Amino acid sequence: MRIPCPFCGTRDSQEFTYLGQAGLKRPDPSAPNAQAAFHDYVHIRKNPAGPNSELWLHAYGCRSWIVVERNTLTHDILGADYASPVMKEAAQ
Repeated sequence: MRIPCPFCGTRDSQEFTYLGQAGLKRPDPSAPNAQAAFHDYVHIRKNPAGPNSELWLHAYGCRSWIVVERNTLTHDILGADYASPVMKEAAQ
């Protein structure tokens, strides 16, 4: 699989480390249901068959975090962008 790094260009997937689902919002630790919310935040993930947003680290390259749009059925890469704007949007 080849992943397009926005900074380095297209690279082999072995240069990257997969983190998981992108765009997750960290729960409020002062909320009444904080323990259950953090359990779900850490352990429960969607597992869609088809297009999915994933967080990857270009570990053996520029060390940038990127969000990769990938079809989980075919492993086709639909796009990639720096993670900062995506993660800031999810945090709001």
